[in-house]
Amino acid sequence: MLNYDVLDVFTDRPFAGNQLAVVHNAEELSDRQMQAVAQEFGYSETAFPLPPTDPAADYRLRIFTPITELPFAGHPSIGTAWLLGSTGGLPHGPATQQTARGLHRVVLDAERATLTGDAPVVGDYLDAGPLAGALGLFRSDVYPHAEAGVAGAGLDFTFLPVRADAVTRAVPRADLAEHVVGRGLVAVSFVDGAAHVRMFRRTGGEDPATGSAALALGVWLADRGLLHGDGEHNITVRQGEELRRPSTLDCTVTTVGGVATHVAVGGRVVPVAHGQIRVP
Repeated sequence: MLNYDVLDVFTDRPFAGNQLAVVHNAEELSDRQMQAVAQEFGYSETAFPLPPTDPAADYRLRIFTPITELPFAGHPSIGTAWLLGSTGGLPHGPATQQTARGLHRVVLDAERATLTGDAPVVGDYLDAGPLAGALGLFRSDVYPHAEAGVAGAGLDFTFLPVRADAVTRAVPRADLAEHVVGRGLVAVSFVDGAAHVRMFRRTGGEDPATGSAALALGVWLADRGLLHGDGEHNITVRQGEELRRPSTLDCTVTTVGGVATHVAVGGRVVPVAHGQIRVP
């Protein structure tokens, strides 16, 4: 039997935020077995903390959706780091996480963890019309002062700027995947340093909280000139309200010459359950 914990990430109360299963002592599991465990839980991601293979890392993390392994993800990184800190596996303070994407800095304390993303990347600019249509929206719903397109800081996402009331009205169409580059399509309304977002996965479904999308959002906001002045910008990201799992993600973006040079995302974590699961 394998021990596991279930956490709610990016929330300060249980039964909100994004669910995460963390499965322990999985060193002997094959890829197929990890995939089977993730499919059994059925959450957006299941995390497997393992001993590092890089001497510079404190631990290694493998992350599986119900259908595939991800090289990097935000809420599994935040949740697992916090859990290891709360159970004595890591001291509070900075630590280094190893994933298939490489090494990432995490900082943890008694209530929350913060993850630093990869080097910011800006991808293609895209026509907002087809993206809006893929969410059942109209061109009139598109925010006209920022161009849609792709950005990332670990995983790439497609961003569609929309008016505030349009975020809640978005309903993905069956052909959404044909219009999306990267992990998913993010509808975003950004006003006075606060963002209301929804993230629709290219493979289907919607996330209640997406840490890697919050990292990418900071890159996209900087590139579109929506962050004014250079230095550190603090952004509050709201997500998950439409799924009745409200989430709060705290994103920090450092800009130099109007370009994002460093992005981080943090949030609180709440334990929900602990148990055992069979070895597949």
